[in-house]
Amino acid sequence: MTLHALDTLPADLSSDAAADEALAADAVRPLRNPQLRGLQCLRCETLYPVSSLNEGCPACRRMGVHIGLRASYLPGTDAGLPMPYLPGFTLGEGNTPLRELPELAQRLGVARLALKDESVNPTGSHKDRMTAVGVAQALDAGAHTLVLASSGNAAVSAAHYAWAAGLSCEVAGYEGLPAAYARQLDALGARRYAFSDNAGRWAFVRERAQHPGYFALTNYRLPALGSAPLAIEGYKPIAAECLAEGGLPDHIVVPTARGDLAWGIYAGFRDLLAAGRIARLPRLWLVEPFPRLSRVLAGGAVNGSYPGHTAQFSTAGATVTYLQWQAATATAGGAVVVSDDEARVARRLLTAAGVSAELCAAAGLGALRQLRDNGLVAADAHVVLMLTASAACDPSWPDPPV
Repeated sequence: MTLHALDTLPADLSSDAAADEALAADAVRPLRNPQLRGLQCLRCETLYPVSSLNEGCPACRRMGVHIGLRASYLPGTDAGLPMPYLPGFTLGEGNTPLRELPELAQRLGVARLALKDESVNPTGSHKDRMTAVGVAQALDAGAHTLVLASSGNAAVSAAHYAWAAGLSCEVAGYEGLPAAYARQLDALGARRYAFSDNAGRWAFVRERAQHPGYFALTNYRLPALGSAPLAIEGYKPIAAECLAEGGLPDHIVVPTARGDLAWGIYAGFRDLLAAGRIARLPRLWLVEPFPRLSRVLAGGAVNGSYPGHTAQFSTAGATVTYLQWQAATATAGGAVVVSDDEARVARRLLTAAGVSAELCAAAGLGALRQLRDNGLVAADAHVVLMLTASAACDPSWPDPPV
C-alpha cells in the first residue's frame, strides 16, 4: 500500500473566490426530511433505523443473501419524489440539460433520441448528485472525514464536495491512478491510498467506517451492496428532470458498474409512478463492458464474481449488486454488453454530433444499436441516453487510431 497526502491546500485553492464558494455551500446546513422513516431492505422490506454504516440487511444476511438497503419515507410526501434532506448540501449539481439528437435518432431508427448531459455538473460527472447527499448525511452524522473507494469520477467529486463542506477526504484507489485524477485530488488536499484490487480498497474503507467521524460514501462490502443508501437517493431527481424536460421516455440507457445510478433513476420513476404522475415505468437498459449482470439475468448468482478487462474505466469491476438486478428487472429492461471497440465506434458518432463522452457513456449508443437490431426498442420509441461524463474525464481518451 502506498500513501500520498497533502496537509494544506495550495495557494490557488486558498483564494477568496474558492473560500467564498466553500462558505456559501457551508451556510445551508442539511435538515433531515421528517418523513424519512428509516432504511428498508430492497428484498424483504424489513425496516431499520437510519445509520451511517452500510452493512445491508441483517435478516437477509442470516439467510446467506447479501442485499442492500434503501431510504424509506412516509407515504404522500413531496409530490412523489421525497429526498433525505430538505435542504441538503449543494454546489449546484442537477437540473442538467436534455439534448435532443435528431440526426442520430434517424440514423439508429428511433423516433426520439435525447442525451441527459451529466457532464455539466460541478465536477463534470453524475457522481456529484450522489456526493451532495452523501456529504449532507456526513454533516448530519457529525463526521469529519469522507472516505470512499474510487479511482475516477467519484473520487474527484468527493474531494471537491468534502473540501467545500470543511470535511477531510480519504480515497482508496487503484495503483497507477491516472495523473489527471491524482493532480485534482492532491490540489484539494485529499489523502490517496493505493491498492492492487477491490478487496484491498474495500477493506480499507470498511476499517475506516467503523471509527467515529468517518462516513463511507461508496461500497465497502464483498459481496457488494452498492454505495451509501441515502446518497444514492441523489440520483432520483434525474427521473423528474427527464419528465419535465422531454416527457416520459420509453427507454433509458445507463452505463453501469455496480448500479447506483441505474437504481437511483429507477427509484425516481418508481416514486413518480406511485404518486400518479406517470402511467408506467420506462425500461432501463444497463450497459456493461463485459458480461456481469447479463450472466446474473441468465441465471448466475448475484453475489458471484465476473471478472473482465476493459478500457471503459468508469464501469470496470467484477461485481454485481441487487440494486442493478432490481433496476433492470423491475422495469422490464435488461443488460447490454458493449465491447471497447463498439464503444469507440459509438464515441466517434457522438463526437461527429458535437458530443464529448467518456467511453462507457458512448457505449450507450452502441447498446441502443444492439437493442434496435434485436427488436427490443421499437422504431417509434423515445430513448434517453445517460451521458455520465465527457471525454475529458476519461483516461482512455483519445481513442487509438482506426
